[in-house]
Amino acid sequence: MAEPLRLFVLAGEASGDRIGADLVQRLRRRTELSLNGIGGTELEAEGLASLFPMENLSVMGWSDVLRRLPLLLWRVRQTASAIIKQRPDVVVLIDSQVFVQAVAKRVRRAGVRLPMLLYVAPSVWAWRPERAAELKPLFDEVLAVLPFEPKVMAELGGPPTSYVGHPALARFPIRPAQPERGPLLLLPGSREGELRRHLPLMREAATLLQAHPRVSGFIMPTLSSLTGRLRAEVATWPVPVEVVAGEGRGAAFAVAYAAFAVSGTITFELAMSGVPMVVTYVADPQQAKRAAKIGRPVQIALPNIVLGREVVPELQFVDPRAGRSLAPLGALLDDPDAIAAQVAAFHELRALMQKGAPEAPLVDPAERVLACANQRLLIGS
Repeated sequence: MAEPLRLFVLAGEASGDRIGADLVQRLRRRTELSLNGIGGTELEAEGLASLFPMENLSVMGWSDVLRRLPLLLWRVRQTASAIIKQRPDVVVLIDSQVFVQAVAKRVRRAGVRLPMLLYVAPSVWAWRPERAAELKPLFDEVLAVLPFEPKVMAELGGPPTSYVGHPALARFPIRPAQPERGPLLLLPGSREGELRRHLPLMREAATLLQAHPRVSGFIMPTLSSLTGRLRAEVATWPVPVEVVAGEGRGAAFAVAYAAFAVSGTITFELAMSGVPMVVTYVADPQQAKRAAKIGRPVQIALPNIVLGREVVPELQFVDPRAGRSLAPLGALLDDPDAIAAQVAAFHELRALMQKGAPEAPLVDPAERVLACANQRLLIGS
């Protein structure tokens, strides 16, 4: 391309910020780039001047959305207006499904026909499969991070979908060996609602397991922007907890015996590193109602979802009135065979993610973005 590729990228949370930064790096190896959009520290390190703070969009659960609805609606209008005004060569909207779809609808209603890609597919395989077809008028292509998603999207009438892998494959090399003893990682999430609902559970786990012979201490890896808040929080706990960010995150993964993690991208990062885990999620009231309507358990740990079997224990708490047991976490720490089985499954998962499915082999996300941008230039739109 003679002129720099004008990319508008939107990431609404930390995992999307890392995905966006990886995409920008890949694109820069192929072409000159002019960068606009919304992101956090990772994208800002790549030169993005964020339209507004990414943290405005970091919500999880209907209760969080309702608390911030006026701000979120304003940010939808602001983001769509920026895209409409700038007319970039290509738009990549990453995860944050409700927000990015609202932005895409507003852009399409304005009659703006430019290449728009959704990076990270919604979990249509878990609930509301009709959402796949609803995406088709909005997005030219979906870039999926799970190898089975292109097939599911095709079967459900969604947009063309490519499997592009996940940046964690490169960012988190698998450990050479499982330590015989080490810290237990406590990972309560990064969104405000996640922290509010999961920090008490993490405190409970640390208190319960502080004397376990396999546990040498507790480490809470987090984002740099949250270190102050979380250090103040754990200072009131009866058990010492070290809060780390940046390079301390990788160091913690290297020495950990196991992890207790909120469901999300972090479960994939742990698996790619070879860290055994128990995965949990505490639903807010609206999420609990939705789970009841589905009428069946929905897997929440990415290793389980991709491999199609229970590799790691899941502790889902959907009824705030019910008692909750952390027995599976203690059971994992007590069972070296269970630890070894998880690590073996993580090697299997890594091999699958590096190759993709037979009908959807791994492709480079930058190549798909450039293909969409070049198609627009060819048709002169």
